[in-house]
Amino acid sequence: MSSLLESTFLPLNPKVHVSPTQLAWYPLDVPKDSNSIDFVDGLKTLARNGDPTLREGLAIHMYLANASMQNRAFCNNDDIQEIFGSHYVLPDLGPLGGNGLANARDFQHLLTHFDVDQSPWNIIYKCIRQHILRGIFLTYSRLSGKLFNCSQDHTPFDVVTWHGNYVPYKYAMEKFISVGSISKDHIDPSIFCILTAPSKTLNTPLADFLIFSPCWDVVSRTFHPPYYHHNEATEFMGLIYGEYRGRSNSFQPGGASYETGFHPHGVSYDEFKKAMELDPQLMRVHKGTIAFMFESSMMMTITDYAMYCSGKLHEHEPKMWDDLKAQFMNHLEEVKAELKAAGQTL
Repeated sequence: MSSLLESTFLPLNPKVHVSPTQLAWYPLDVPKDSNSIDFVDGLKTLARNGDPTLREGLAIHMYLANASMQNRAFCNNDDIQEIFGSHYVLPDLGPLGGNGLANARDFQHLLTHFDVDQSPWNIIYKCIRQHILRGIFLTYSRLSGKLFNCSQDHTPFDVVTWHGNYVPYKYAMEKFISVGSISKDHIDPSIFCILTAPSKTLNTPLADFLIFSPCWDVVSRTFHPPYYHHNEATEFMGLIYGEYRGRSNSFQPGGASYETGFHPHGVSYDEFKKAMELDPQLMRVHKGTIAFMFESSMMMTITDYAMYCSGKLHEHEPKMWDDLKAQFMNHLEEVKAELKAAGQTL
């Protein structure tokens, strides 16, 4: 069973760390066919904040598997990407009205199915609440963020019917309806939000799940890539497929990147130069690409595995921004003239 899940994320834990700089990870290596790794065995914790017993916080995990679970089942009651004490909901659409972004009709949930299977099964539980599980061989309690084991003499997939609305669901991100400016400037990145989880602080999300997918960019007199910025949001980004320019030259499908809150970041100089020299025109961006981002108002700590053990960590090369210069200085005389005409000085 995976030993790379971390459950204590206060800075006093010597196995978690903070980083003042941007971090990134190359894709994990696909296991060899001779090494059978299923979902649970391939599950690793990268970052987290808070604690499930406090019902506040979140965790980010990554997995890589090359084998079916066979007669093993995983029951996660903390969630993946885990959020504690809240649930993901569709964002309010505001002036967009009734349609746009992720539509409720495109989410799919499970139907009941009774599977006749009386063979032995192994159930792995991950939960914050204490319960006693009585299987045919073992009795275990399940506690805060840890994995516990139970064996039983029949399949767990034997649900005759269910009632309620707390069920697993899935969503094809290609169905996302992109929204953007059709004149100038950028709209707030919340327009890329698929789901949001509110925190205990009013109007402040615990986590936002955002997508960057193929769309048209039609703004004029505007720097097309995201502005260089820093804000309170901690950002964890991953690339599912395609090519997402500007993060680093090593941002590959299956890879990830991380920026802590209030850390300045933006596209590389090469992407900046292309954008500055580009003639205003209709552009198709993120062609053949799906990238995602978790944004959180929380500061996170990083696990030993992510920092030292994965063998895939690399920091963004600072030299990718070395050639950036203050563009304001290129227009200093124009600015002075406009200020003088307005009766002001620089």
